Amino acid sequence: MFEKYPETLARSQLVLAAVAVTQFLVSLDLSVVNVGLPRIADGLGFDAVGSTWVIHAYALTFGGLLLLGGKLADRYGRRRLLLTGLIVFGIASVAGGFAMNPMQLVVARAIQGVGAAAMAPAALALLSTTFPAGRERVKAFGIWSAMNAAGGAFGVVIGGVLTEYAGWRWVMFVNAPIAAIALAVATGIPADRLTGGRRRSPDVLGAVLATAGMMTLVYGIVRTDAVGWASTSTVATLTAAAVLLSAFVLVEKTTRNEPLVRLGIFGHRSVTGANIFNLLLGGAMASAFYFASLYAQRVLGEGPAVTGLEFLPLALGVIVGSVLAVRLGYRYAPRTLMVIGGGLTALGLAWFGRISVDGSFLADILGPAIVTGVGFGLALAPVVSVATAGVAADESGTASALLNSSRQIGAALGLAALGTLAASRTGGDPSVDAANAGYGLGLTAAAALLVVAVLVALTVIPRGAQATHRDVDESPTVQRKE
Repeated sequence: MFEKYPETLARSQLVLAAVAVTQFLVSLDLSVVNVGLPRIADGLGFDAVGSTWVIHAYALTFGGLLLLGGKLADRYGRRRLLLTGLIVFGIASVAGGFAMNPMQLVVARAIQGVGAAAMAPAALALLSTTFPAGRERVKAFGIWSAMNAAGGAFGVVIGGVLTEYAGWRWVMFVNAPIAAIALAVATGIPADRLTGGRRRSPDVLGAVLATAGMMTLVYGIVRTDAVGWASTSTVATLTAAAVLLSAFVLVEKTTRNEPLVRLGIFGHRSVTGANIFNLLLGGAMASAFYFASLYAQRVLGEGPAVTGLEFLPLALGVIVGSVLAVRLGYRYAPRTLMVIGGGLTALGLAWFGRISVDGSFLADILGPAIVTGVGFGLALAPVVSVATAGVAADESGTASALLNSSRQIGAALGLAALGTLAASRTGGDPSVDAANAGYGLGLTAAAALLVVAVLVALTVIPRGAQATHRDVDESPTVQRKE
């Protein structure tokens, strides 16, 4: 496809390199602080509840602003938004590393989320429009999914090693050089050729309602660890989120301005199904990282560095799964790979749920980590490809933002809900036995989320959802199977 046009080939390689590094950075920052959170709390004086906002501040701004980031990428240029997001992200990372009190670190993490909300949908939209179909698209999304998954998995490893041997501040500083590399590569990408013509004014009210609604929803969910689901504040916050999001839908249906998201995009069963699948996948994996990390440190008594290294099998499994997704993507439909990948991930998490107080790395972590990692890697590329294939070029940023948003919202909702479930099992008992029981229940519940995700893929995504691979050159010996 590209070989006949050297200039196009060079641009496509620049886009792929920039997007790969960017996605690694975004995923890395979702998990790099997890293992180091106890040291961060001690170093800056966070209380037990306050320290969780090191994670939640990033998730709130990232998930809440993704739709706006996708619309801005479509309107003002994906390259421009990518560069802007990388600069904001890099500066915020350095500022967070120099934080002298809890508020400074939380604010820096929130600004990191703003940068990520700009660069993540812009990067994925660049990838989707640069590789619209065929073998090149399969390979490109395979590389993207490998970097996406490896960033999250290796983030735990890197975070543990840095926390133990360099200090917790380096879990923030490490982002800056990666952002600089991505910025240097992305600078060489030619500016977007945006569609001309007169445009309607952007739907500012819709942007405000959508952002406020999602942020309020995530805020209400993550606070349940401290105040409970039935508390007045939780009910009031979730009610406010429902009102804001309902108002957003109404505005999007009636606005005369350019809508933040064309609601007709949800008429595509593939787009809707992929986003529901991704939401459940995000909730399950965020919870799994959290519970498995706590199990290694609080039950098995491992330090941050050892805990991080024990996640290496999962990281390697993700890479193996991503490679398999590329190879199998030429033969099997995306929905089939989502079902297989989701099923393997559910199996791995159910195995994780059998953790024991008297367990060990070999008995309780290694096997389930490999199975979970391979399944996760196998599912990522197909779900991304299904959610963005067939979408109009001027809505690719919006579709990308929806997918990223579903993962972030899923992670926040899943971690809060399963965290509450795990806490209910312990009943306030501080013993290791109680903690182990809670973590095991949380991991088993995460497996159940993946079972639901597989059912969604089978029932919501149509059998003919194969736009990603429809243009792949097929020979008589290479036929796709449903």
